[in-house]
Amino acid sequence: MRHIISGEWAKKWHDPALLFLRITTGLVFFMHGWQKWEGGIAQTAGFLASLQFPIPDLFAILLIGVEVIGGAALILGVFTRLAAKLAGIVALVALFTVHASKGFFISNGGYEFILLLLAACVAILVLGPGAWSVDRKFLKM
Repeated sequence: MRHIISGEWAKKWHDPALLFLRITTGLVFFMHGWQKWEGGIAQTAGFLASLQFPIPDLFAILLIGVEVIGGAALILGVFTRLAAKLAGIVALVALFTVHASKGFFISNGGYEFILLLLAACVAILVLGPGAWSVDRKFLKM
């Protein structure tokens, strides 16, 4: 019982947990970016223009790129900290420009989901890619 309460058992699950966190977070960003890509850059730029973003066409390309490429990078664990930082910035901007004014619950367009994505990005940024990553295999991170 003391073993369960102390959390000693969890040490051996550190790298599998990071892998799971990276894959799920990366998949969410990738799929959201892919959805924007399929909708077209013009549609994403129009949405950004409605939020008063300057140069919405450029920001639409950057947003889609970060979500698709950054999401794939998180899944593979390549340039993991950079991908987590950029995805975290996307989440932070979305939190304040779209979701914060709508309250907490996602059912009202609120920030609960984007806050969780931001937390996942921060955790990956701080904890790194883990042993099961391209970074660890080839870059010795």
